[in-house]
Amino acid sequence: MTAPVLPLVRTCPYAPHAEHVRLREEAPITRVTMPNGQQAWAVSRFADVRAVLADPRFSTDRQRPGHPHFNPDLPRVEGRRPALLDMDPAEHAPARRAVTGEFTVRRMTALRPRIQQVTDEHVDALLVGPRPVDLVQALALPLPSLIICDLLGVPYADHEFFQRATETTLRRTAAPAQRMKAASELHDYLRDLVAAKAATPGGDDLIGRQLRRGAEAGDVVSLAFLLLIAGHETTANMISLGVFTLLQRPDQLAALRADPGRTPQAVEELLRYLTIAELVMCRVALADVEIGGVLIRAGEGVVMLANAANRDPAAFPDGEALELGRAARHHLSFGFGAHQCLGQHLARLELQIVFDTLFRRVPGLRLAVPADEVPVKDDGTVYGLHELPVTW
Repeated sequence: MTAPVLPLVRTCPYAPHAEHVRLREEAPITRVTMPNGQQAWAVSRFADVRAVLADPRFSTDRQRPGHPHFNPDLPRVEGRRPALLDMDPAEHAPARRAVTGEFTVRRMTALRPRIQQVTDEHVDALLVGPRPVDLVQALALPLPSLIICDLLGVPYADHEFFQRATETTLRRTAAPAQRMKAASELHDYLRDLVAAKAATPGGDDLIGRQLRRGAEAGDVVSLAFLLLIAGHETTANMISLGVFTLLQRPDQLAALRADPGRTPQAVEELLRYLTIAELVMCRVALADVEIGGVLIRAGEGVVMLANAANRDPAAFPDGEALELGRAARHHLSFGFGAHQCLGQHLARLELQIVFDTLFRRVPGLRLAVPADEVPVKDDGTVYGLHELPVTW
């Protein structure tokens, strides 16, 4: 069998590429070819993906030889220290412990009034404005951007800059020089912000607290770079794609409106069903490891096909169907193991509040264009929508 060349772009906004599904059923651990011609292994069964992600013999350090890259021409930003996502256990464990307290369930729950306030303010604005409305710009993007700015201590007045820089950095089809420039500009912006906060200590935000506990400025910049990008881009895409999905399933949406107590479970199912970050979990073997009966040699790269794994019938019966009452919290959309998403509690809370508020306050919400005319974001590291035109 010829090794498929990744990435394979979705042909449906919800579903993994048909080739990913075929691989899961016929060759769940198989050779694939990366964009630069590098050979790697693709893992597509739920249990096998979890096994790789939980095994410390697989490294997440993207600078190691053999690590699979979807953008191999993009060098590391000069002066930027490794982020949590690039650290192996010896570095990762203490670095993560230093910031885990910022994202506890208790601390995130304390943000509920602020998230509700921001959501209400943006729904107020869209209700009095002209129609149709692009829900991406009216709600999906500003809400998580405002909240992560509050949390980090980044001025929201600069949102157009960091949103544009993020979009370019994550766009696979952008020229390497463009992506490098955008990432460098964002890094330099955060470096200057951290330096200013270090010079005037006392701010009650994550950056200020990390500096006060003695973290080195370069490490705080790297952390802020990761959290600012991940803290708004992923949730923004989940909001817009989640609304788009529910508007095309009026029966399921009506049941959700009738019983908002189901929303947390519905959010987990949407996270599983949409799997917007389907190709971000990559590793390289540090030793010979057998996974699912296949021997992966030291130095060989591994790509997890998360969207296919999140529909594996062995883990999610009838996984191709969206069932908002499904017990899906064990999905892989936040990863698994030591590198599981640091901000998952915040993302869940934002999604629950947005869906509850939007569908309650705008009961007639509907698409303003045919579904197949909604522009999908299939050229980025994170899947989503460029625009979501709605009316009511």
